[in-house]
Amino acid sequence: MALPKAHLHLHFTGSMRHSTLVELAMEHGVHLPDALVEDWPPRLRATDERGWFRFQRLYDIARSVLRTEEDLRRLLLEAAQDEAAEGSGWLEIQVDPSGYAHRFGGLTPTMELVLDAAREAETRTGVGIGVIVAANRTRHPLDARTLARLAAGYAGQGVVGFGLSNDERRGRAYDFEAAFRIARRAGLLSDPHGGELQGPESVRECLDLLRADRIGHGVRAVEDPRLVEKIASRGVTLEVCPASNVSLGVADSAASVPVRRLFEAGVPMALGADDPLLFGSRLARQYELTRTEHGFSDAELAELARQSVRGSAAPPDLQKRLLEGVDTWLTHSSVPDVP
Repeated sequence: MALPKAHLHLHFTGSMRHSTLVELAMEHGVHLPDALVEDWPPRLRATDERGWFRFQRLYDIARSVLRTEEDLRRLLLEAAQDEAAEGSGWLEIQVDPSGYAHRFGGLTPTMELVLDAAREAETRTGVGIGVIVAANRTRHPLDARTLARLAAGYAGQGVVGFGLSNDERRGRAYDFEAAFRIARRAGLLSDPHGGELQGPESVRECLDLLRADRIGHGVRAVEDPRLVEKIASRGVTLEVCPASNVSLGVADSAASVPVRRLFEAGVPMALGADDPLLFGSRLARQYELTRTEHGFSDAELAELARQSVRGSAAPPDLQKRLLEGVDTWLTHSSVPDVP
């Protein structure tokens, strides 16, 4: 059996299967560059602005194939099917509705379409799905406030958190404090990206200004041991994405992603695939890398899975079932399966 787990760091367009991208592009007459066809997965590096621009351009091209309601429903259903196949019983998927609103009648109709598609995918696969509405830090903070109010209006109806994504170098956390305050008042998790392309200060701003419950990536916190202690003491979960970190040049190799250092420092983590469409691997691969590159034992992998569940917004009964499943997996791990 696959190790039960929760997946807390997956972007909407980036969750698409490569085969679906190619099929929808043909159906809608969208030309795909070689990097998304023959040379897939693309060779990426985003530690400079030119590299990030190329990454974002490929992402935007992929988004452009999602033209109809059926396309969005298919994406979410296939994402849930892939999660189920890899042992994930709970998925939190990040979406910026403004990226699709022009096709689906505005922000509110887009939000309702995504939530309805998520409920349908839940029913058909048995994988629980929560939606994180993610603002784009390269856009004006007022846009983020609009999205925060939208997210707040659907708190308890499928939206579980509010995030902040895109290039950290182009939008400081303090610019978005008001938006996160709106979301927190509605009871939503605070889940900004930080500590990926920028160093410890980016993580610290997420903690202190946005009062983060979780942080997308956060791996560069290891550059400041006191900050690592602060994250551990607050119990803030870092969503660590090994394959993504390597693909974007944040780390030179999977072995240099600081999973072991963070784990031994007591920092809760949830491994994530980030954008499988562009990085070429899904959730189970992140656990495999943690085993092979960092020497994690079955017991340690089980603890990582528990941390992903505890850091999630999954309902208590689902969390209980997943945690029990982790214990069962560990009991039978003398002949371990692929995580």
